Amino acid sequence: MLGKSAISGRSSSSYNNRIFVYEITGLKQNQENDSNSYSFRNSGSIFKSVPYNRLNEEMQRIGKMGGTIVSIQSLEDFKQQSDRPQETKVEQPKSEVAPADRD
Repeated sequence: MLGKSAISGRSSSSYNNRIFVYEITGLKQNQENDSNSYSFRNSGSIFKSVPYNRLNEEMQRIGKMGGTIVSIQSLEDFKQQSDRPQETKVEQPKSEVAPADRD
């Protein structure tokens, strides 16, 4: 893997801790996303934060829901933008819990 040391297997950068923000347009409500714990609107942009290790599967999920990814940027860059309205919310990634750990 890129960025990993061949000897220790550890990464020189904390790629698993990196978060990216997708700007998404055109999402449609359907059976697949009815059970989501968040709602979205049919028009305008939605900003969703995604951990590095889930970028590909999140891209595929957005495509299946009819969305278009307008831009992808690091969370740090997203926060530094000054031309964005202050009320823009970024959806945080859900923490994953194994089914056996749930009560």
